[in-house]
Amino acid sequence: MTKYKNPALTVDTLILEDNKIILIKRLNNPFKDYWAIPGGFVEYGEKVEDAAVREAKEETGLDIELTKLVGVYSDPDRDPRGHTVTIAFLSKIIGGTLKSDSDAKDAKFLDINELKNMKLAFDHKEILKDSGIL
Repeated sequence: MTKYKNPALTVDTLILEDNKIILIKRLNNPFKDYWAIPGGFVEYGEKVEDAAVREAKEETGLDIELTKLVGVYSDPDRDPRGHTVTIAFLSKIIGGTLKSDSDAKDAKFLDINELKNMKLAFDHKEILKDSGIL
């Protein structure tokens, strides 16, 4: 039997409100202490849309509704841990209270204008540009 090596599947969720976006400060490597779009790994048997909502809740404490697909990002070098493919979504807040949790050291609203000169984790600046936010 041939054993295949496949990329891991992840999701990223851009949570917007009033010209601000929620970013999380990463607690762990890679990119420890960098700001990042909330997201994480899709679990086996889970729809990517459900994973995006779950990861947003786990990392920010917020309930969200997905509003638009931003894109798919598959550069084999986007994550130093190995080849990951992420599906990025835009979303809006429908409930909850903003608080960092899970593998996030902090979670907060940042003005979109602040992001231009910030170094972000992974390829998250590219995702923000493709979404039209930057």
